[in-house]
Amino acid sequence: MAAILRRRLLLALPCAFGQHNSSIFRPALLTPHLGLCRTKKTWPVSVSQEELKNRLTPLQYHVTQEKGTESAFTGEFTYHEDEGTYTCVVCGTPLFSSNVKFDSGSGWPSFFDLMKEESVTLADDFSYGMHRVETTCSQCGAHLGHLFDDGPKPTGKRYCINSASLAFQPKSAISSTPTADSKAANSSLSDGKAEL
Repeated sequence: MAAILRRRLLLALPCAFGQHNSSIFRPALLTPHLGLCRTKKTWPVSVSQEELKNRLTPLQYHVTQEKGTESAFTGEFTYHEDEGTYTCVVCGTPLFSSNVKFDSGSGWPSFFDLMKEESVTLADDFSYGMHRVETTCSQCGAHLGHLFDDGPKPTGKRYCINSASLAFQPKSAISSTPTADSKAANSSLSDGKAEL
Protein backbone atom coordinates (compact mmCIF):
# COMPACT_ATOMS: atom_id res chain seq x y z
CA MET A 1 0.00 0.00 0.00
CA ALA A 2 2.81 2.42 0.89
CA ALA A 3 4.46 1.77 -2.48
CA ILE A 4 1.22 2.67 -4.29
CA LEU A 5 0.89 5.92 -2.35
CA ARG A 6 4.51 6.88 -3.06
CA ARG A 7 3.99 6.17 -6.76
CA ARG A 8 0.82 8.31 -6.84
CA LEU A 9 2.67 11.14 -5.11
CA LEU A 10 5.52 10.97 -7.63
CA LEU A 11 3.03 11.00 -10.50
CA ALA A 12 1.12 13.95 -9.03
CA LEU A 13 4.18 16.12 -8.30
CA PRO A 14 4.94 17.02 -11.93
CA CYS A 15 1.42 18.43 -12.32
CA ALA A 16 1.76 20.43 -9.12
CA PHE A 17 4.92 22.04 -10.51
CA GLY A 18 3.63 22.54 -14.05
CA GLN A 19 5.93 19.82 -15.44
CA HIS A 20 3.25 17.39 -16.59
CA ASN A 21 4.41 17.65 -20.22
CA SER A 22 8.07 17.14 -19.38
CA SER A 23 9.58 13.82 -20.42
CA ILE A 24 12.25 14.10 -17.70
CA PHE A 25 11.14 14.35 -14.08
CA ARG A 26 13.59 14.53 -11.19
CA PRO A 27 11.68 14.38 -7.86
CA ALA A 28 14.89 14.80 -5.84
CA LEU A 29 15.29 18.31 -7.25
CA LEU A 30 11.80 19.31 -6.09
CA THR A 31 12.08 18.26 -2.44
CA PRO A 32 13.29 21.64 -1.09
CA HIS A 33 10.35 23.38 -2.78
CA LEU A 34 7.50 21.22 -1.46
CA GLY A 35 6.65 23.77 1.24
CA LEU A 36 6.01 26.46 -1.36
CA CYS A 37 2.97 24.73 -2.87
CA ARG A 38 -0.55 25.59 -1.87
CA THR A 39 -3.88 25.57 -3.58
CA LYS A 40 -5.16 28.69 -5.31
CA LYS A 41 -7.64 30.74 -3.33
CA THR A 42 -10.00 33.36 -4.60
CA TRP A 43 -9.48 36.54 -2.61
CA PRO A 44 -12.23 39.18 -2.21
CA VAL A 45 -9.95 41.91 -3.64
CA SER A 46 -8.29 41.15 -6.96
CA VAL A 47 -5.48 43.28 -8.41
CA SER A 48 -3.77 42.41 -11.68
CA GLN A 49 -0.08 41.50 -11.58
CA GLU A 50 0.60 44.22 -14.17
CA GLU A 51 -0.97 46.88 -11.94
CA LEU A 52 0.97 45.62 -8.92
CA LYS A 53 4.27 45.72 -10.82
CA ASN A 54 3.55 49.34 -11.77
CA ARG A 55 2.34 50.44 -8.32
CA LEU A 56 4.66 48.58 -5.93
CA THR A 57 8.42 48.82 -5.54
CA PRO A 58 10.36 45.73 -6.66
CA LEU A 59 10.87 44.75 -2.99
CA GLN A 60 7.17 45.20 -2.14
CA TYR A 61 6.21 43.08 -5.15
CA HIS A 62 8.74 40.37 -4.25
CA VAL A 63 7.58 40.17 -0.63
CA THR A 64 3.81 40.34 -1.20
CA GLN A 65 3.47 38.35 -4.42
CA GLU A 66 6.46 35.98 -4.38
CA LYS A 67 6.54 35.31 -0.60
CA GLY A 68 9.90 37.02 -0.25
CA THR A 69 11.51 38.43 2.89
CA GLU A 70 13.29 41.72 3.32
CA SER A 71 16.64 41.71 5.10
CA ALA A 72 16.46 42.01 8.88
CA PHE A 73 16.83 45.51 10.38
CA THR A 74 16.40 47.21 6.98
CA GLY A 75 12.63 47.74 6.81
CA GLU A 76 11.01 51.16 6.90
CA PHE A 77 8.82 50.27 9.89
CA THR A 78 11.29 48.28 12.00
CA TYR A 79 11.95 51.19 14.36
CA HIS A 80 8.82 53.19 13.50
CA GLU A 81 7.09 54.57 16.62
CA ASP A 82 4.36 56.92 15.31
CA GLU A 83 0.76 56.36 16.38
CA GLY A 84 -1.62 55.06 13.74
CA THR A 85 -2.64 52.02 11.74
CA TYR A 86 -0.54 49.63 9.67
CA THR A 87 -2.39 48.53 6.52
CA CYS A 88 -1.79 46.08 3.68
CA VAL A 89 0.35 47.81 1.04
CA VAL A 90 -1.57 46.03 -1.74
CA CYS A 91 -5.23 46.64 -0.83
CA GLY A 92 -5.24 48.99 2.18
CA THR A 93 -6.91 46.61 4.64
CA PRO A 94 -6.26 47.73 8.25
CA LEU A 95 -4.10 45.05 9.92
CA PHE A 96 -2.35 46.30 13.06
CA SER A 97 -2.59 49.23 15.46
CA SER A 98 0.61 50.94 16.58
CA ASN A 99 -0.56 50.21 20.15
CA VAL A 100 0.29 46.51 19.71
CA LYS A 101 3.70 46.99 18.04
CA PHE A 102 6.76 45.99 20.05
CA ASP A 103 10.50 45.53 19.57
CA SER A 104 11.11 41.79 19.41
CA GLY A 105 14.78 42.17 18.49
CA SER A 106 14.14 40.06 15.37
CA GLY A 107 14.80 42.85 12.88
CA TRP A 108 11.24 42.99 11.54
CA PRO A 109 8.21 44.92 12.79
CA SER A 110 6.43 42.78 15.40
CA PHE A 111 2.87 42.98 16.68
CA PHE A 112 1.15 40.96 19.42
CA ASP A 113 -2.43 41.30 18.14
CA LEU A 114 -4.54 42.08 15.07
CA MET A 115 -7.04 44.89 14.62
CA LYS A 116 -9.61 42.29 13.53
CA GLU A 117 -9.15 38.53 13.75
CA GLU A 118 -10.47 38.10 10.20
CA SER A 119 -7.99 40.57 8.63
CA VAL A 120 -5.22 37.95 8.35
CA THR A 121 -5.31 34.41 6.96
CA LEU A 122 -2.97 31.79 8.43
CA ALA A 123 -1.43 28.85 6.54
CA ASP A 124 1.22 26.22 7.30
CA ASP A 125 4.57 26.98 5.68
CA PHE A 126 7.14 24.16 5.42
CA SER A 127 9.72 26.03 3.34
CA TYR A 128 13.40 25.94 4.28
CA GLY A 129 12.98 22.62 6.09
CA MET A 130 11.02 24.00 9.05
CA HIS A 131 7.42 24.54 10.06
CA ARG A 132 6.16 28.11 10.38
CA VAL A 133 2.76 29.77 10.15
CA GLU A 134 2.50 32.14 7.20
CA THR A 135 0.35 35.27 7.48
CA THR A 136 -1.39 36.72 4.43
CA CYS A 137 -3.87 39.55 3.98
CA SER A 138 -7.32 37.96 4.03
CA GLN A 139 -8.61 40.42 1.43
CA CYS A 140 -5.99 40.23 -1.34
CA GLY A 141 -3.74 37.30 -0.38
CA ALA A 142 -0.56 39.39 -0.07
CA HIS A 143 2.20 37.65 1.89
CA LEU A 144 2.82 39.58 5.11
CA GLY A 145 5.22 37.47 7.17
CA HIS A 146 4.88 34.77 9.85
CA LEU A 147 3.24 34.16 13.22
CA PHE A 148 5.19 32.81 16.20
CA ASP A 149 4.14 31.83 19.73
CA ASP A 150 6.87 33.77 21.54
CA GLY A 151 5.23 37.18 21.87
CA PRO A 152 4.39 39.20 24.99
CA LYS A 153 1.29 38.90 27.13
CA PRO A 154 -1.67 39.01 26.87
CA THR A 155 -1.71 37.06 23.56
CA GLY A 156 1.72 35.38 23.56
CA LYS A 157 1.73 35.89 19.76
CA ARG A 158 4.35 37.59 17.62
CA TYR A 159 3.26 38.61 14.15
CA CYS A 160 6.65 39.06 12.45
CA ILE A 161 5.78 41.22 9.43
CA ASN A 162 7.83 42.55 6.52
CA SER A 163 7.83 46.37 6.33
CA ALA A 164 7.55 46.01 2.55
CA SER A 165 4.08 44.48 2.94
CA LEU A 166 2.82 47.38 5.07
CA ALA A 167 1.66 50.95 4.59
CA PHE A 168 1.03 53.34 7.47
CA GLN A 169 -1.79 55.77 8.24
CA PRO A 170 -0.89 58.25 10.98
CA LYS A 171 -3.44 58.67 13.77
CA SER A 172 -4.02 62.31 12.78
CA ALA A 173 -4.95 61.28 9.22
CA ILE A 174 -7.30 58.56 10.49
CA SER A 175 -9.21 60.83 12.87
CA SER A 176 -9.53 63.64 10.30
CA THR A 177 -10.77 61.37 7.50
CA PRO A 178 -14.59 61.16 7.54
CA THR A 179 -15.99 57.66 7.55
CA ALA A 180 -18.99 56.54 5.51
CA ASP A 181 -21.12 56.53 8.70
CA SER A 182 -20.14 60.09 9.64
CA LYS A 183 -20.79 61.29 6.06
CA ALA A 184 -24.25 59.69 6.15
CA ALA A 185 -24.98 61.25 9.54
CA ASN A 186 -23.90 64.70 8.36
CA SER A 187 -25.97 64.35 5.20
CA SER A 188 -29.06 63.35 7.19
CA LEU A 189 -28.60 66.27 9.59
CA SER A 190 -28.13 68.78 6.76
CA ASP A 191 -31.39 67.57 5.16
CA GLY A 192 -33.15 68.14 8.45
CA LYS A 193 -34.05 64.45 8.50
CA ALA A 194 -32.56 61.94 10.85
CA GLU A 195 -32.58 58.30 9.88
CA LEU A 196 -33.01 55.88 12.72
